[in-house]
Amino acid sequence: MAKSIRLKSLPPLPERSKEENDRLVKAHQETLVRIQQALLFSGQRAVVVFEGMDAAGKGGTIRRLAWAMDPRSLKVWPIGAPNEIEAKQHYLQRFWTRLPEKTQIAVFDRSWYGRVLVERVEGLTPAQNWRRAYQEINAFEQQLVDDGIRVVKIFLHISKEQQRKELIERLRDPLKRWKLSYDDFRNRARWSDYVEAIEDMFDRTNTKAAPWDVVPSDDKPAARAQALGILVKRLSKGLDLSLPPLDRKVARMALKMLGKNAVKSAR
Repeated sequence: MAKSIRLKSLPPLPERSKEENDRLVKAHQETLVRIQQALLFSGQRAVVVFEGMDAAGKGGTIRRLAWAMDPRSLKVWPIGAPNEIEAKQHYLQRFWTRLPEKTQIAVFDRSWYGRVLVERVEGLTPAQNWRRAYQEINAFEQQLVDDGIRVVKIFLHISKEQQRKELIERLRDPLKRWKLSYDDFRNRARWSDYVEAIEDMFDRTNTKAAPWDVVPSDDKPAARAQALGILVKRLSKGLDLSLPPLDRKVARMALKMLGKNAVKSAR
């Protein structure tokens, strides 16, 4: 296991202007496109997990990831409470069925970590079950890595005061109220319990095979740039990001249909 992660001791993000953050986000998005192409041509796949406190910016970060990439090989899974059938199965069952096929990236907006977070804090599963889950989750992620799947886990952390501001903004903005639920306020009432559960989660599941990256997200633009940068770093490791050559069969047909100049400019 890696060293302990404590939410109150997270190093601050670099101070950057909005323009600098926007440039970084755009640069990371361009690299993510190349990563997606590299996965496509190499037949590899990846799993990306986003966790965090309510209003920490998971949705905004995932949107900027999805905007950059081809939806045919990117799947975003928003994870809520299990349905009636899933509730009768092992809690990992519904995640096995959502794993990416070769060449694909699966993004989980919340994940199997609900077992040791909301289910633990809200008493939705017996203590013996969530305590056992740490070992089960580590084994699950190790299996993914052993099968060649790149696993990236990002936790976005928002302070309690900043969360209050975000919730008030959502209450006052009719276009953002859809993001609010009763659970947002119920969870906030148990803030300290969630912090304890989150830090226990880091202690027990921050493994060499699948480490956690934790991003302070009071400054949303900076956090988005940081999170996308982490994705670039983790997903590109060992990948050849050079642009692939034009397929010969496509080149021959293009030559026939479009002429020499078109093919020459496409090389």
